[in-house]
Amino acid sequence: MGDDNGLVIVYTGKGKGKTTAALGVAFRATGHGMRTCMIQFIKGSWHYGEMSSSKRLEPEFELTAVGKGFVGIMDDSSPKEDHEKIAKEAVRISKEKILCGKYDIVILDEINYAVNLGLVSVDDVMDLIRNKPKNLSLVLTGNHARDELIDAADLVTEMREVKHPFQRGIRAKKGIDY
Repeated sequence: MGDDNGLVIVYTGKGKGKTTAALGVAFRATGHGMRTCMIQFIKGSWHYGEMSSSKRLEPEFELTAVGKGFVGIMDDSSPKEDHEKIAKEAVRISKEKILCGKYDIVILDEINYAVNLGLVSVDDVMDLIRNKPKNLSLVLTGNHARDELIDAADLVTEMREVKHPFQRGIRAKKGIDY
C-alpha cells in the first residue's frame, strides 16, 4: 500500500459477490507481492473453487477454512454448540493472524454472518478491528453487517440482489458460485 494506514473494508448485503470481492482484493494484492490471509468462518465443509485456486497464489495468499459448513441450512446437521466452538476458534486464529506481522491484508470471510447467527460477538470483532496493526487492512464479509462494524469501517459496499438464477430454478454453478 502507498501509505502506512491499512483500511477496514466491509462487503455486506443480500446480493452475491461478497467473498468474490474479497478474493479480488487478495488477487490484486498478490500481484503486488503483498501477503494476504483469508479465514473462512462458515464455508468449511464443502469443496469449492477458491480452495484449489488459492494454492496457486501461495505463498502470498493463505486460505484457512475454519467453519463447519453452512450453519442451519442445506447439509448442516451439527448442533449449534459445535458451530459456536469452531467460531471461537476462528476468532482466536484471526487474532493470531492479524497480530503476527506476516500479512498486509487479513480477510474474515462470512464473519458478519457468524455475528448475525450469534456464533461470534460484535465485541470480539470490534476488538479485532481496534487491535489490528496500523498498516494492516482488514476485510469483513457476510450479510447482516452490524452498525458498529459499518461505523468502524473505512469502506463499506453493500451487494444488492437484483436478479438471481436460483429464482428460475437454476442451481449453483461450478466456477461461478463455488
